[in-house]
Order: sequence, then structure tokens, then C-alpha cells
Amino acid sequence: MHYFVTGATGFIGKRLVRKLLERKGAVVHFLLRPQSEGKVAELRHYWGVGAARAIPVFGDLTARKLGVAADEVKKLKGQVDHFFHLAAVYDLAADEESQVEVNVAGTRNTVEFARAVDAGHFHHVSSIAAAGLYEGVFREDMFDEAENIEHPYFATKHESEKIVRKESKVPWTVYRPAMVVGDSRTGEMDKIDGPYYFFKLIQRMRQLLPPWMPAIGLEGGRINIVPVDYVVDALDHIAHQDGIAGKAFHLVDPEGLRVGDVLDIFSRAAHAPRMNVFVNAALLGFIPKSVKKGLMAVAPIRRIRNAVLKDLGLPEDILAFVNYPTRFDSREAEARLKGSGIACPNLKDYAWRLWDYWERHLDPDLHIDRTLRGTVGGKVVLVTGGSSGIGLAAAHKFAEAGATTVICGRDQDKLDEARAEAKAKGYDFVAYPADLADMADCDRFLRVLLENHGGVDFLINNAGRSIRRAIEASYDRFHDYERTMQLNYFGCLRVTMGLLPSMVARRHGHVVNISSIGVLTNAPRFSAYVASKAALDAWTRCAASEFQDQGITFTTINMPLVRTPMIAPTKIYNNVPTLAPEEAADLIAEACIARPVRIATRLGVTGQVLHALLPRVAQIAMNTSFRMFPDSSAAKGDRGAKPQLSAEAMALQQMMRGIHF
Repeated sequence: MHYFVTGATGFIGKRLVRKLLERKGAVVHFLLRPQSEGKVAELRHYWGVGAARAIPVFGDLTARKLGVAADEVKKLKGQVDHFFHLAAVYDLAADEESQVEVNVAGTRNTVEFARAVDAGHFHHVSSIAAAGLYEGVFREDMFDEAENIEHPYFATKHESEKIVRKESKVPWTVYRPAMVVGDSRTGEMDKIDGPYYFFKLIQRMRQLLPPWMPAIGLEGGRINIVPVDYVVDALDHIAHQDGIAGKAFHLVDPEGLRVGDVLDIFSRAAHAPRMNVFVNAALLGFIPKSVKKGLMAVAPIRRIRNAVLKDLGLPEDILAFVNYPTRFDSREAEARLKGSGIACPNLKDYAWRLWDYWERHLDPDLHIDRTLRGTVGGKVVLVTGGSSGIGLAAAHKFAEAGATTVICGRDQDKLDEARAEAKAKGYDFVAYPADLADMADCDRFLRVLLENHGGVDFLINNAGRSIRRAIEASYDRFHDYERTMQLNYFGCLRVTMGLLPSMVARRHGHVVNISSIGVLTNAPRFSAYVASKAALDAWTRCAASEFQDQGITFTTINMPLVRTPMIAPTKIYNNVPTLAPEEAADLIAEACIARPVRIATRLGVTGQVLHALLPRVAQIAMNTSFRMFPDSSAAKGDRGAKPQLSAEAMALQQMMRGIHF
């Protein structure tokens, strides 16, 4: 048996050729562009056959009679028993011109070529898209009844099938696969398409929310999904039967699934929050098209929509197909497959394989350099307060990653020690003494920095001062608030605003502000510290909005409690579970690599949500902890006293890792 296949290098075609070659004595001729000749050896290896059974025919789908040489046409004439046409654009996001060229003109050229070689039977692999957005059940014997085929993908699929029906002089059969996903046995897939577009959204939900939290999903019409192995097996089986000429077969899931169910199945496969509550997308149908068009004409709405779609990797038209209205009858195909053991598997049984393969091979983030070296290598990074604690740990990470690492601090001796430590590890810091609480000295430092380095690519605002003292113990210590605000807020602003002009000039720069989990939990005894960090957080939110279109980004890290010299005076922290400086430095590195708007622990976010939804309950909880933990001996002025904690307080410390008490 001799076959001719177009699209033999494609996702379905490659597997179909392998299936055909399993037949005894089968020989497959396959169309290949001349520039792809180097793929032949790899293809034969994949198919497990030699040159005598897998024969390339060089040509071009977009040329008349496929551009195949006359002597090659003569050689093939009368030799092809079955001609399979699979070459096409299967992509909603493809541009209209390429779809017309390949799907329509390419099919016409293929039909002509099949006639020229006097093929025995022409098998056209179409798509359920040929039905358009038909309202109701589309049967296998229906074609002209297709509705709403204005979209280029639907229009070209419909037109190409029409060409086969009207122009083919060779007996023909049409196959309409549903939305084809990866192999149900291995998960293997070659591109992001169909339900895969929503995988990034599901992945983000898994990263942000615990798996037990119920999520809101989008409900819509029924979509039909089939794995590639089912399509290939069914196509091969039906194509070799008698009495199929002039017929169409739906290679679909006989039941189909609602959009919400599909999203929920993949959420379960990804161990993401289950989508138990659904919003019906049909509710959006009441909005007139003119109103939607008017909204999209508003620049902020258009920019937000485009940014969200781009961030999640969703094509612009995807939302238009959520309310898919068509169901597909497949009785003819099922009758032909009866007794063969070939049936469409349930998506629930293999969704985990699809997810696993996508996350290991197709996730777009895999192809982005997410290493710290790839982010900061060769760049200038300034870490304020970089001579000890979190700042020093972060500085080591940046220097190890190949950045020009600049640190500043008030104590020259500590700066010298930090440089010596760096040199012992094989790199160096650029160290400048500077008191950022002194505006004049801050300005002096900025002048030196700009003169020597021309600005920075990454600014880590880490320098800070913390005071743990109850308000009732601070009535006569207003200077605590002034000096905390002077460094934590005004000092950070002075440095940031001094460096922003050079960032704007280059349209590049990232600012990381080390804030506190206390801003989210409203930690008692830290009113001076939390207020200064909250002020910086608020300024950052305003600045991020102003500079969003100039290439400048900001990340706020609501840092949990870290074991640094800053907390040393508070003896009750000696046995409290805290982050190590190196763990805090990892969060800073993540902020530079991914550039999120905010980094916060789940505990911090939970505290913020509690304060937003149940403020009185949150106040009672925080007041209870306030009374449970005493002021430090340093705050009381009694440095020799040892803090006494109740069993309840010690248990709470262990539960609430990173919270300021």
C-alpha cells in the first residue's frame, strides 16, 4: 500500500505516518519543503523505517500542484492508494493572510496534485471549526448549514472543506477532529493551543492560593477536546474501510465538556484551587457590541485588557469562544469504530499527563532566563544598608551573579569588613560610607554614585531602623517616630528620587523596597516602624503608577521577621522562629528576577485580608497578642532583665513564624 501525506512533519501528521507505516509493506511519500531536507533522517528515525519506505517529495504547499517536479509527478502517477491532506494552520491566533494561503490556497493546490497523480482516495483532515459557531447540534452530514464563520480560522477551515467537496475529482472523505490536545498516554504536545491557553492562569492561582481555597471559574458553552492518539487511531481505522467516499466523520468526544468543567479538571490536575463557583460568561452577552467597542476605545481599558492577556499568554480572540454554542453528533464515526477498541478517553483520566508535560516542556517561563545571573549580570546594583544583615546577604548574591555591587552604610569599619569578606569569596563590593538619614550626606553620596557609575539598574532600599516600643511607653519619646521616619521613609525617598532621572533616561530600572509584614498585620508595639514602612509602601504605589509606561518597575517586599542585628535588643526573639538573612536575600533576588508588584508571605496576606474583612476581630486578635508579649528590656530601659513568656505566648510564636510581636 502506497500513501502520500502532506503535513507529515506536523503534530498529527507525524504520528499518522508512523501509524500507516506499521502496516505490512506500507510506503509513505511525504511532502517536504526543499529547505527542510535536513529533517529527513530524524523523521525516518522517529518512524523507525529506512529510505525505501519513507520517501520525501520536495515541493511547496502554496505552489500550483504543490510545486512538485514533473518527473516526480510522472513517477507517482497511479501509485498512490491513499492521499492524506493534513497540512494546515491549526491556530486561532494565526494571522488571516497565512491562514488563507495555507488552508485555502494550499488545499486547492493539494486537490489538483492528487488528481495529477491519479490518487485512489483523498482523505481531507478538516476541523470542527468548519461548522463555525453553529447554534445547536451539528451532524456529520451537515456542511452548508455552518453559521457565524466570520473569524478567519473558521472561514478558512470551511472554505478548504468546500474545495474538497466541490473540486476534488478523486473520491474523498472528510474528517473533522475536535480540539486536539496531547497524547493521552504520554501528554506529549508540540504547542500551546486550545485549553492550554488557560494553563498559565491556573498555574498563577496555584502559586498564590492554597489548594483548599475555593476559586471562581468561568462557565460557558461546551467545548470538545480529543487527544492526538485517539485522532490518529480513528483516522487510520476509518480511512481503510469501504463505503466512506463522500462522507464526513466527526472525531470528537461524544459528550463534550462545559468550559467550567474543563477548567476545574485541569485545576485539579495542577493541584491548584478547585473552581467550585462559576460565573456564566453568557451574562456578558447582554452588553451591546457597540458598548463593548466603545469601552475598548478607551485607552486605559484597552491597555489593561491587552496587558492581562499578554501576561497570561491568551490570544486576543480567546474570550469570544468561551460561549461555544455547538455540539457535535458522531454516530457515523462511532459506528465505523465499533468493535475496534478505539474510543475517546475521558479527559479526567489523562488531564494530569497533559499538565505535567506542559509544565515540563511548554510553559513559556521555561524559555526565559530566570537566573539571577541572567538578570543582574553586568548590571549595577545598589544595596543600601549593605554592610550587615539582609543587605549584606543580598549583596553577596548579586556579586556572585556577576553584578557590579554597590553597598553603602554609616560604619566604615563594617564596610571594610564586608569588602574583605567578599574578596575572600573571589569578588568585590564597591563600598561608600553614607548616612541616609542625613539629607545633605545622602545628596553627597548620590553625586558620587552618579559620577562614578552613571546610575544604577537595580536599587535595593534595605537600610532601615526598627523600634519595638508600645505607644503608652512612647509619650515622651516623639523623637522615636521622627528618626524612624527620617531613615525608613525620607532617606529611601531621597535615594530613589535621586536615581529615578537616570533610570527614566535609559527607560530601564527596578526598585525593591524592603517593607515589613507588620504593614499587613498592623503589628502592635511597632507603630513607629510600621508607619514609616506604610508611608514608603503608599509612595511606591503612586510612583509605580506614574512610571509604569517608562520602563521603571517597583517591588515591595513585606518582609517577615529576620534574624539580624536589628532585632538583637529584643531578647524574646532569641527563640522565635525567624528567617535567616540568606532566606531574606532569596526574596530580594526573586523580586529582581520576576519583578512582581509585591512579595508577601501567606501569613501576611491572611492578616491583611482579616483586617479588611473583619477589622474588629483582627483588632481583638492583635490586642490579645499585644498583652501576651511584654516590652523588651531595652524598651523598658532595663537591659539586665530577662523576659518571661507564658506557654501560650511561646506556642503563638511557633505558629506565627515571621510575625512581629
